[in-house]
Amino acid sequence: MGDLILTMKGINKTFPGVHALNDVDFDLHRGEVHALMGENGAGKSTLMKVLTGIYKKDSGTITYEGKVVEFNNPREAQEAGIVIVHQELNFLGHLTVAQNIFIGREYMKGKTIDDARMIEESTRLFQRMNINIDPTEKMNNLTVGKQQMCEIAKAISHDAKIIVFDEPTAALTETEVDELFEIIRELKKKDIGIIYITHRIDEIKVITDRVSVMRDGKYIGTLISKDSTKDDIISMMVGRVIYEEPKTESKVPKDAPVVLKVENLNAGRSVQNISFELHKGEILGFAGLMGSGRTETARAIFGADPKESGDIYVNGTKVEIKSPQDAVIHGIGYLSEDRKRYGIVVQRTVSENSTMACLENFMNGFFINKKKENKETEKYVRSLAIKTPNIDQLVVDLSGGNQQKVVLTKWLVKNCDILIFDEPTRGIDVGAKSDIYKLMNELVKEGKSIIMISSELPEILRMSDRIIVMCEGRKSGELSIEEATQEKIMHLATMGN
Repeated sequence: MGDLILTMKGINKTFPGVHALNDVDFDLHRGEVHALMGENGAGKSTLMKVLTGIYKKDSGTITYEGKVVEFNNPREAQEAGIVIVHQELNFLGHLTVAQNIFIGREYMKGKTIDDARMIEESTRLFQRMNINIDPTEKMNNLTVGKQQMCEIAKAISHDAKIIVFDEPTAALTETEVDELFEIIRELKKKDIGIIYITHRIDEIKVITDRVSVMRDGKYIGTLISKDSTKDDIISMMVGRVIYEEPKTESKVPKDAPVVLKVENLNAGRSVQNISFELHKGEILGFAGLMGSGRTETARAIFGADPKESGDIYVNGTKVEIKSPQDAVIHGIGYLSEDRKRYGIVVQRTVSENSTMACLENFMNGFFINKKKENKETEKYVRSLAIKTPNIDQLVVDLSGGNQQKVVLTKWLVKNCDILIFDEPTRGIDVGAKSDIYKLMNELVKEGKSIIMISSELPEILRMSDRIIVMCEGRKSGELSIEEATQEKIMHLATMGN
């Protein structure tokens, strides 16, 4: 590692009802990967938004390249060489890859935009990163993983001296994670400082040099990555012990009734002849590589996407589900992996989001019974430990993990018997994951049934009673939890590759 390029000292930031940053310290060396960890709402993203001029700090000092600085907006930070790659991807889907990379600073040929040069420069960037993306492709046509790579290419194109990665691997496949780590190692060689926000503790020893931990808006401490243990980091993050006992056998009775039966479901290339059963009180895991068709299957069942053929039975009765409203009527709730697009209305309050799936239950004539709505919302805010100053807080002001919990609340208030959880812990810290695992186990004990789609094999093995594996739009296998291993799942997940 080189000399210090960044020092943040005594940073404070307050929002209405929340002391988001409380006297926080952080520093970064040239050519260092410094991880920043903490539970959702700990203040990690807020600290980086203060650094890059998105938020204005209340007090404290930021020293960059030996000078005290304060950026008024992200553009000033970018021009100085500090770039952030956000967890929630920011791009214009109808534009090409090259147009997105150079948006706001396009190459010009006279009075017209020089698309040819932007394509040429984008190609050079991707060659540097050793990844294969067509600069002329529309962003909407790329996988989430490829979109993430484009965001990283955009950051590199700013000739950055510091790059902040906010949960960069949350939506990437294992291969894409390996590619990203190679890119980061190359950036280190060029003396670029990397601030790496992650919830994946297993990544710490692989790619980082130091790890700093925040909790409840405060700086807790810094460890040397190679000398730290998982337990050390978890203890600093949550201030409590997290128990993660793997599931070794199914607790679902052999004669448990079938609550959902899917027969020969077809919906385009991603959903081909899918059949399975879900039993009462069961967690049915769906595993597979990105693009295997897991989400598309869930969306077809829920009526979010049209199915071409196939039958769906709920509690033994054949049902027609042509829209999400039909699915909800039949007691099916769906927690989307893309919470901001499909799960929540960010400019509405926690309370409004919590009851929107069953607003009719809170109506007195033409008016909402706010007292009843607030009482129900507060119950789940407590049980899910949602970090919010109050239930009237706008959801846009919550951390990503707490937004995810609000989506969960919506379906718990609706009291659906069948719940489809698509990547329920994506971008969520270890403490919040433990809370959601506990909740899922409580739900199935109450007789609810859960389909859980997850890209994390340890999570699939920890939570599932049975596991459906998909590959290239087809069901490639089914495993009981007693026989399942990561190796068996991966074998089935790659059968078509």
